[in-house]
Amino acid sequence: MYHSINHSTLSLVDLGWSEFFDDQIGSDETGLVPVRVATVHRSRMTAQSVAGPVKLRLPPKTNTAYFAVGDWVLTEPRTHLLVRLLERHTLLQRQTEGARTSQLIAANVDTLFIVTSCNEDFNHARLERYLVLANEAGTTPVVVLTKADQTADVSPFLQKAAELQRDLDVVAVNAKSDEAMTALAPWCGAGQTVALVGSSGVGKSTLLNTLAAKSSETAQPTGGIRKGDDKGRHTTTSRSLHPIIGGGWVIDTPGMRTLHVGDVGIGLDILFSEIMELAPQCRFRDCSHTQEPGCAVQAAVAAGTLDPERLARWRKLAEENRGNSVTESGPRGNKTPEFRGKRR
Repeated sequence: MYHSINHSTLSLVDLGWSEFFDDQIGSDETGLVPVRVATVHRSRMTAQSVAGPVKLRLPPKTNTAYFAVGDWVLTEPRTHLLVRLLERHTLLQRQTEGARTSQLIAANVDTLFIVTSCNEDFNHARLERYLVLANEAGTTPVVVLTKADQTADVSPFLQKAAELQRDLDVVAVNAKSDEAMTALAPWCGAGQTVALVGSSGVGKSTLLNTLAAKSSETAQPTGGIRKGDDKGRHTTTSRSLHPIIGGGWVIDTPGMRTLHVGDVGIGLDILFSEIMELAPQCRFRDCSHTQEPGCAVQAAVAAGTLDPERLARWRKLAEENRGNSVTESGPRGNKTPEFRGKRR
């Protein structure tokens, strides 16, 4: 039986706290209060504490772009003044065209629910980009196929999604049904954090309302798919942290029209593991897997054991990654944040 969040009995562990964060607290910081960032706006931030939601007081010249929903920060107990950002266990971020730095999506996420629907929105190339994002961050990806109730046969979608990455979990749900909570329960336990990503109109907000058991008064606005082109309407406009009825937390994100990749070498290697395993067998160490003699990857294509479209998508993402990579990826994609704050 699922339990709801009771703010009067919350602990730090209920909020997602672990020894990873505990080890970062200095002996001179024991009087500070850890809280978890719930919303980030241009000039204000809110957080979730063991006592409930709080509005953070920001120091002068604080750049909120350096913070992500899901971050842990230390605050003054009486004033809620933000003192310091703790190092992240995982960090989801994406490249944005023309920007010098990556856009932060969510922090300290255990599982990434990559949401798509059983219709024309299903797109191999776009799902692979989300998988790269999750792999690089070190989160567990799960593809959630929505609108299963509107599809005569979901098995082709389940099979196509499962083929995207080795050992990938794929779940088909009706986002409006309570059965969706049951299907996703393995990743939504107490203290666990999931994030929802996907294009607009695939049912992310509907799924959030189900996972969080939101009432009609508190529910996230939802919007459908436009007839004719299956393009979604934006309903979520900012990222936010919500309690799940299973005792965990969910971070909702706006739909992404584009998702560029950069500094995601680890993420690509995990996604295309079958290509990476063949590469050492090539005659030339720097084989591009195009026309070189003795190429094990091309031999697999010729033998029918490797999909040529899959190879083409790997090549496109690898080239894009090389063009956008300006710094080395940190462990599991967890780059050092630019804002560190001052230790007391």
